[in-house]
Amino acid sequence: MRLGWTEADETFRAELVAFLDARVPAEATVRPGFGYEPDAGIPAWARRWQALLFDRGWMVPGYPPELGGRNATPSQTMVYLEELSRRGVPRSLHFGGYAIVGPSLLEFGSDEQKELVPAAIRGDTIWCVGMSEPGAGSDLAGLSTRAERHGDVYVVNGQKVWTTYAAFADRCFLYVRTDPTVAKHKGISALIVDMATPGIEVRPLRHLTGGADFAEVFFTDCEVPAANLVGAENDGWRITTGSLAHERGGLWVEGVGRAQVAVEELCALARRRGLDGDPGVRRRLARAHQRVASLKALGYQGFAAFAGGGAASEHSYLKLASSELGKELYELGMALQGPWGAVIDPDIDDGGRWPYSFFVSFASTIAGGTSQIQRNIIAQRVLGLPRS
Repeated sequence: MRLGWTEADETFRAELVAFLDARVPAEATVRPGFGYEPDAGIPAWARRWQALLFDRGWMVPGYPPELGGRNATPSQTMVYLEELSRRGVPRSLHFGGYAIVGPSLLEFGSDEQKELVPAAIRGDTIWCVGMSEPGAGSDLAGLSTRAERHGDVYVVNGQKVWTTYAAFADRCFLYVRTDPTVAKHKGISALIVDMATPGIEVRPLRHLTGGADFAEVFFTDCEVPAANLVGAENDGWRITTGSLAHERGGLWVEGVGRAQVAVEELCALARRRGLDGDPGVRRRLARAHQRVASLKALGYQGFAAFAGGGAASEHSYLKLASSELGKELYELGMALQGPWGAVIDPDIDDGGRWPYSFFVSFASTIAGGTSQIQRNIIAQRVLGLPRS
């Protein structure tokens, strides 16, 4: 595949690069370490940065200016995603608001609900997304949190888990079961829930890296206005598939971008350690480079289909392959460091970057759909294999 950029694309890139060179905050380029994940809220610098991106039209370039964009073309959006990925600069530290909630409300929300979108994209409102449950993680259709209609309200009872940023979110985009008598895919609805509503209990979950950005959320007779229903009742499955499509439409760029940066850093580490002449190390690095290049080419193909309004089955494979590749690359980094590979210390080479990334990489094989589920999707929907 040979990808070419038009003169307009390159002009777009030059403007973006000039903006990033001048305005990216120093904190945005600091590599995460243990305890990095926020457990008391989104850092002030990150909220200022997201607001600046929105105000300058760089938050979601493909959107119109009133939604934080500049009506960029799909190819220009790809340029944007790649430049951010290459620099390791995040748009936002709360992904759900601009990448899941915003697009879902624009597609399925009422006029009043669509008024919530600019604040979600700008980061003025922090959203969490209530999908996973103890018995329904990757099998979202198996969710059991109930919402029963009583006049002008839904009464919600149930539990969500691994709900990112629930401890300090303003609102929750909550998936609930509104009809338990029909097929599990058909009885789901989506509600907008104010996290200050009585009947909500949030219990933070501290994980291996020291952060507590995940949480369990319990709903006990929580009353939600019926006007907060998104779309039609029992039509929530269509919203979930749309939400995940929006999430993965550009997320693969970050995964492949992280892998590409990791390969470059592994090559530099091998040179510093005097291992760049080792045939075994050279073979593993060459194979890693080849895999990243292949995933990038596949991503372009999927992005072209998605941008054209079609389905992009490539995204399931990209999600699977990039998350699994990440584990291998970070483990290789630990191996190249020898005895220091398991040490977290700012005074050693790379300061513990490889073990930290290795630990976090396991989460990438779960979040957004486990590797096992992605394999099932690929087998059934791409290869046409029967269910076992």
